[in-house]
Parts: sequence; structure tokens; C-alpha cells
Amino acid sequence: MRDALVAAAFQLFLERGYEQTTVDDIVALAGVGRRSFFRYFPSKEDVVFPDHERCLADMTAFLHDGTDEDDPVQRVCDAVRLVLRMYAENPTFSVQRYRLTKKVPGLRAYELSVVWRYERAMAEYLHRRFAGRRDGALRADVAAAAVAAAHNNALRSWLRADGRGDASAAVDHALGYVRTTFGGPLDDSAAEEQEEDVIVVISRRGAPMWRVVQEIESTLGQN
Repeated sequence: MRDALVAAAFQLFLERGYEQTTVDDIVALAGVGRRSFFRYFPSKEDVVFPDHERCLADMTAFLHDGTDEDDPVQRVCDAVRLVLRMYAENPTFSVQRYRLTKKVPGLRAYELSVVWRYERAMAEYLHRRFAGRRDGALRADVAAAAVAAAHNNALRSWLRADGRGDASAAVDHALGYVRTTFGGPLDDSAAEEQEEDVIVVISRRGAPMWRVVQEIESTLGQN
């Protein structure tokens, strides 16, 4: 029934337009009642994005199932590919939805809210992995935003091409930039080694150089 409602909705959206189609029109074409519609979809907007809740749940579970040995940025790059797979499973529907959202500002705003939820799921995972590390929260938020932006750039290019071409290769190429910038080990020792320590030694005017050197060596030995 859920699939029948989605099919009926998009048939009407394409024939009449989104704004001109009502929930009553959709249920009439699908041959069900209004209660059946709202059992599956809270609103008309939700019928345009029927698989995102499931995909978000799958992504969250995938991130949760990761281990401490996983490279965190690689893990979120792998997670976002679940979104790509959802779109690529039905290119015709994905392209139709893309064209529809471009025409309807309300749907575009709804889609952006969905993208934000994916991004926050990735950011929350990265916050846990980067906790207690230098600029951990900043790194988590920026990396999550970069993964979302890279994925969406490649995905929209594929949709603009009417679903032709290798979407997976395009997304891999885009995510490569993110892994190069934010990936790698979590060890902060390299960054710490780059910091310069400034040591101030106070010595008596006229003290012999050997005494000054001795005081410096003594101070360095204490650090």
C-alpha cells in the first residue's frame, strides 16, 4: 500500500503539478482512505521522500556498529554511500523527485532539512570519535559538513544528467577530497610536536657563559 500511494502521488504530481494535487486526490487514485495515507505519511511532503527515514536509520545503525579501529572519516564516507545506494536503486524515481523539488520551494526546504539530519548523524558519530582531542568538536562538524557537501555535489551532478553515468564513481571521487583533508590517524602527537616551547632563563648580568648554558640545560631537563 505504501508503494501504491507513492506511485499514485507521483503520477498526479507529474500530470497536475505538486501544488494542484491533494491528499484526497492521491488516496482516490490509490483506492484507499485518508487514514491509510496518514498511517504511512505524516504529510504530503513525506510522500515525496518515502525512503529517507529508513535510510537515516540504516546510516545511524552503520555508524553505531563501527569499532574504535575504524578510521572515523572513512566510516562516515562509507555511511553516506547508503544514501547514494537509495537513489541509485531507482534512477527514474530519483530523477523525477529531483525535478519536482527544483520546482517547488517547499519541497526544496524539506529536502534541505533531510540533508541536515544526515549531516547531524555523521557529526554526532565524529563527535564521539574525536572527543577529548584537539579541536575535536570543530573537526567533527567540519568533516561531517564536508562529507555531506561532497556527496551531494556528486549526487546532483548525476541527477542533472538524468541518472546516466556511474554515480558511485563520482561520489568516490568527491569523497576522496574529504578523506585527504580530514582522514588519517587520530593521534595528536604530530600536532603537538609542531608546537614550539618558549623557555625563559633568568641569569645574573656578567655571569660566565658556561653558567648560563648550565642553567639552560638544567631548565630543559626539568621539562
